[in-house]
Amino acid sequence: MMKKNLEDQLFHIGLVLCGAGAGIGVLYHLFIDGRLPYIPCFLSSVMGIYCPGCGGTRAVLALLKGHLLLSVWYHPLVLYAVVIAGGFMITQGLHRFGIQWIHGWKFHSWYLYGAVILIGCNFLIKNMLRLIWGITM
Repeated sequence: MMKKNLEDQLFHIGLVLCGAGAGIGVLYHLFIDGRLPYIPCFLSSVMGIYCPGCGGTRAVLALLKGHLLLSVWYHPLVLYAVVIAGGFMITQGLHRFGIQWIHGWKFHSWYLYGAVILIGCNFLIKNMLRLIWGITM
């Protein structure tokens, strides 16, 4: 049995997640879109602060419509994740298809540290804007 390296495992997981995401997206669009009630964020509605994930759905929808800056305004982690995961999957895929001059990106733990820093900064900035200056997202 051949041992797979981390990049092989992440690439295969990425393929499965891309397929599952596409399938769920199609099913959602066909059967659920517009039929579910809007459920507000608990922290935002009860405690008056934004949670670390607030804006993620709006950021994904803005990104799908091509509004990059609006997506970053809603939640910067979405575009960051698309760039990191997309770059990883594209470069790894091209390398696996035989384009040898393209070396697939390697996993680095600083990708995760960058994501945690983005989430923390987004949380702090949005709540400061809301609590100090009354600017809501």
